[in-house]
Amino acid sequence: MVTLLGPAEVRELAGRLGVRPTKTLGQNFVHDPNTVRRIVRAADLDPSDVVVEVGPGLGSLTLALLPEAAAVRAVEIDPTLAAALPGTVARHQPEHADRLRVIERDALKVRPDDFDVPPTALVANLPYNVAVPVVLHLLAILPGLRHGLVMVQKEVADRLTAGPGSKIYGVPSVKLAWYARARQAGRVPPGVFWPVPNVDSGLVAFTRRDPPAGAQRERVFAVIDAAFAQRRKTLRAALAGWAGGPDAAERLLRAAGVDPGARGESLPVEQFAAIAAAAGGAVPAGPTGRGRDRG
Repeated sequence: MVTLLGPAEVRELAGRLGVRPTKTLGQNFVHDPNTVRRIVRAADLDPSDVVVEVGPGLGSLTLALLPEAAAVRAVEIDPTLAAALPGTVARHQPEHADRLRVIERDALKVRPDDFDVPPTALVANLPYNVAVPVVLHLLAILPGLRHGLVMVQKEVADRLTAGPGSKIYGVPSVKLAWYARARQAGRVPPGVFWPVPNVDSGLVAFTRRDPPAGAQRERVFAVIDAAFAQRRKTLRAALAGWAGGPDAAERLLRAAGVDPGARGESLPVEQFAAIAAAAGGAVPAGPTGRGRDRG
């Protein structure tokens, strides 16, 4: 039986390290062993997986991950927590200590060469304030990241997994869909954290997919940003500034097979890619209507 951290161990360890959770770093430490076991089960790890864990904190989730993966690379911005984590693992799981490496770095600034082995899975209790940019950044820089499971604020989980036509479908939904198929994998109550947040958390599972062909990611993301900057407007109006005027926007939309009177919240990522491809002079890849079936 793997030894995990309970409420008493979490508070004792934090007290010994002089750690006081801060809102600035989005620190809410999980202290419920059943919750971390649930997260690891939902992550569906293969024994060969190299896991990147962002914000390991005091090590609650890290201890549950180590027996299930070939290696864990823990990215921690707090120098005190980063320095303490190997010792915690050595005390509780000495047989798996060699699987851990701690990378003391801001996850938004981590680069591929920070990893001695390419990560294949992301499993993390992400700080609420940077959850979406961290997920998108890691998917962008780590092409070997095949799947993952992240715990985020429930509202963010809803947005990340929303589909076209939903009122909460927006920039995070579409950009994550560029990289992966995502789904909700459960709700987590506030009481399993210390300190207790004032919102529920949600689990988001994802599996990487091939991005839509026909346009570069940067171009597609620029279209997405423009379309949702004024989400109540039609695409003809919302993309006018980006395209060089409403008439130019209408020509591009029609070339991409998209209704100029539609709104961004109705389009799957494939149609955003088609718009970017039309703007770049490239031929959109296949009928844009397929996007509703693929993502």
